[in-house]
Amino acid sequence: AQAFKGLTGPNPENAITIALSARVLFNMEKEQQIYEQRGMEEYIRYQVEHETEPFSPGPAFSFVKALEAVNTQLRELYPNNEELFDVVLMTNNHANVGLRLINTINHHQLFIERFCMTGGNSPIGYLKAYHTNLYLSADPGKVLEALEEGIAAATMFTPEKMKEVSETQLRVAFDGDAVLFSDESEQIFKAHGLDKFFEHEKAHENKPLDHGPLKGFLEALGQLQKKFYSKGQRMDCPIRTYLVTARSAASSGTRALKTLRSWGLEIDEALFLAGAPKGPMLEKIRPHIFFDDQMFHVTGAAEAGMVACHVPYGIAQRVGQKKQLKDIEVNSTVY
Repeated sequence: AQAFKGLTGPNPENAITIALSARVLFNMEKEQQIYEQRGMEEYIRYQVEHETEPFSPGPAFSFVKALEAVNTQLRELYPNNEELFDVVLMTNNHANVGLRLINTINHHQLFIERFCMTGGNSPIGYLKAYHTNLYLSADPGKVLEALEEGIAAATMFTPEKMKEVSETQLRVAFDGDAVLFSDESEQIFKAHGLDKFFEHEKAHENKPLDHGPLKGFLEALGQLQKKFYSKGQRMDCPIRTYLVTARSAASSGTRALKTLRSWGLEIDEALFLAGAPKGPMLEKIRPHIFFDDQMFHVTGAAEAGMVACHVPYGIAQRVGQKKQLKDIEVNSTVY
């Protein structure tokens, strides 16, 4: 991309690698319909015939632009810094589609140099080789496969009308249980109800929760935040993190905050909603991305115009959500 002419990519060993499927970065719904209705050969033929026509932005587009904005500010403060966000386009599309994707990336002036196009095979096996810190896809099957490999992953959804988000500050919002933390407390709640959950959390408030699938990604964000803090930019940091949890502050919030402290992690803002809907708060925060293990909250966030991601991890996936996951899979694509 011309805007980044002369810049070299981050060193993969030191970078924070974000792997994205083509369908979350760009809007490819029309192409998917062609694949479903006419088959792979017609799909590839259409892509080649239209390879000079760029795709429009998908749900992860603003997130990627925010990652690049952070990289720009890091380079200004640390010219030789190799700890940067590195975006990898990870797709099982056929290589013949690659030219249209490259043309689209150049059209939108995105700085994405690394592609993995697996021609129909699952790309999940390549994630570890790319030192992936986060994998985002529209296909819940691939996300489950990545989580089983120990890689932070989530299924991204597109709201009907996306609200505007900051172009200069990356904002990332996390649910707590079964996202940042393990599902230990969620298991107590599902098995014994709310009162036993409160009792358990009070009795164990000084015992840190085990880690959840996205703890490592929060750690990576924290590492970059500290680079800005050391330059006196705590209040002007271009990365801001949020804990948005259904927990109640008074009865179960202490353990969550003490767990983060025991890990040496900071969260910029913590919102304890005591079971209230998360959508209105997320609309106020305007995160580029929000992670939750329950589809109810993912749907609420999408209805508020926010880009939300489902983390299919923990007890909630086994209790009452199997049908929802099945419904998602019906709409999944080859990308």
